[in-house]
Amino acid sequence: MNKKIRVLIVDDSLVYREVLSRGLSSDPYIEVVATAIDPFDARDKILRYEPDVMTCDVEMPKMNGIEFIKRLLPQYPLPVIVVSAVNASVFDAMNAGAIDFVTKPNINSIKGVEEFINDMIYKIKIAVAANVQPNGKVSPVEKAMDKVKGSSIKDSCKIIAIGASTGGTEAIYSLIKRLPVHIPGIVIVQHIPAVFSRMFAERLNNSTPFEVKEAKSGDYIENGHILIAPGDKHMKVKRIGEKFKVECFEGAKVNGHCPSVDVLFESVAKEAGAGAIGVILTGMGYDGAKGLLTMRQNGARTIGQDEKSSVVYGMPKVSFNIGAVEKQASLENISSVIYSMLS
Repeated sequence: MNKKIRVLIVDDSLVYREVLSRGLSSDPYIEVVATAIDPFDARDKILRYEPDVMTCDVEMPKMNGIEFIKRLLPQYPLPVIVVSAVNASVFDAMNAGAIDFVTKPNINSIKGVEEFINDMIYKIKIAVAANVQPNGKVSPVEKAMDKVKGSSIKDSCKIIAIGASTGGTEAIYSLIKRLPVHIPGIVIVQHIPAVFSRMFAERLNNSTPFEVKEAKSGDYIENGHILIAPGDKHMKVKRIGEKFKVECFEGAKVNGHCPSVDVLFESVAKEAGAGAIGVILTGMGYDGAKGLLTMRQNGARTIGQDEKSSVVYGMPKVSFNIGAVEKQASLENISSVIYSMLS
């Protein structure tokens, strides 16, 4: 990093503005150029200070953070990290175009505040290079997929496994809503905190035709169903006769993450072999790349999101570079690639 990342903090709480400002300023690569008490104050300071990244509280007076992001990004495509209490509103913020989110800590917990600051520093460094994409567009591909929802698919594929990180919640939603519901069962690892994984599953369940739930050990993978790995447990696939079920378990982080995409992909490669499709989506780092390569080597079909449509072209890039990706495609086209592999 040759220059400091310029950060604007937007929060109506003086305490949180001060805590976050002091915490971020402790990193030599970050400079807090300004703080703002509400979206109107933030708008003026964006124009004045031209920050590289903005942190934004969800609950604020005059205008909440979600509405502010919706209005801001079409005019000023600035990477935004949302700061929120534990509730589903973070997914509304992600849908509006935020890059990532961090949970507000108990201000009286020293350990909690330290973890909050460290998490924010890490995500700011990712966000500064992110591809900001205000959402809401419906692509022609989505409409085209409606025409094939009644078509037949091959019986050879039993599982579709998906891995994602930064920007992944919206990428997964965008992908899932384009897929016909009669396809093979889907298992997903999204790097996400515990509790939020259940909220994410509920959101997908309520907004797509699939039956979606946070996975628990013993759940079977079935057509038209989606299992999301719990935010604090690894998830593996096990073959039981002609069927497959998942095992969720606590364990050390793999590639810095629990759940880990590699843990899922390696198990799918072992248990399903050529009867699987693997998809690696937007995310920082390299989790999932080796597992996707193992899947491909074991006969599975593999897909990687392209750079232009990725919020962060990290995991898909590493996967592509090591030869794990059979077919690279934009997010809006991955659904049609999956379907072509199934047909």
